[in-house]
Amino acid sequence: MFYEIEIEGLKRQLPLFPINEETYIAAFIMFSDVEVTKASAKALLAKAPEFDVILTAESKGIPLAYEMARQAGIDDYVVARKKTKLYMKNVVETRVKSITTDHVQTLFLGEREVELMAGKRVLIVDDVISTGQSLASLEKLVEEVGATTVARMAVLAEGDASTRDDILYLETLPLFDAKGNAK
Repeated sequence: MFYEIEIEGLKRQLPLFPINEETYIAAFIMFSDVEVTKASAKALLAKAPEFDVILTAESKGIPLAYEMARQAGIDDYVVARKKTKLYMKNVVETRVKSITTDHVQTLFLGEREVELMAGKRVLIVDDVISTGQSLASLEKLVEEVGATTVARMAVLAEGDASTRDDILYLETLPLFDAKGNAK
C-alpha cells in the first residue's frame, strides 16, 4: 500500500506501515531525496520569520536543516543528538516519545551547540510533525539554553498536527486505517 503525495510540485509514493493494529502511517524519508529536500527548504524559508540558528532532532530532519542553512547563507545548524559522544561536554538533555519510535528517547546538546544557540532566535525544523512530542522536547532544549523559538516548521504535518496553529508546514499527511484508507 502506498500514499501519493505532492510536495512543491514533486510527486512521491510513500509506503504505508502499521504503528498498531488500527493505524498505519505513510513513511516519508527525506534521506537520498535531494530534489524534495531542496524544494522543501526553499518553500519553508519563504515562510520563516527572522532567525539566527536552525535546530533539528537527529536524524531525518538533518538533510532539511542543512539545506535550509545552506540556502539561508548561515554557517551552522544544530542537531539534538540521540546519544552523547565523547567530544560532547556539559551536556543538556531532554526525553521524547515519538510516534515512529518504540521507546522513549533522550535528546542531547553539547557545549558547542549550546553556545551556538544561547540568546539566539531558533527555528525548529523537522521532516514530519505528528504527535508533537519531538517538537516539545526540542522546545524544552531551546528554553534550557536561554534561546527563543521563533517558529516550528516541517515539510509535513501528520494527523492532528495539521490542525495546529503554532506550526508552519508545506503539506498535510493523513493517518491511515489497516486497509490504507485515510482517517
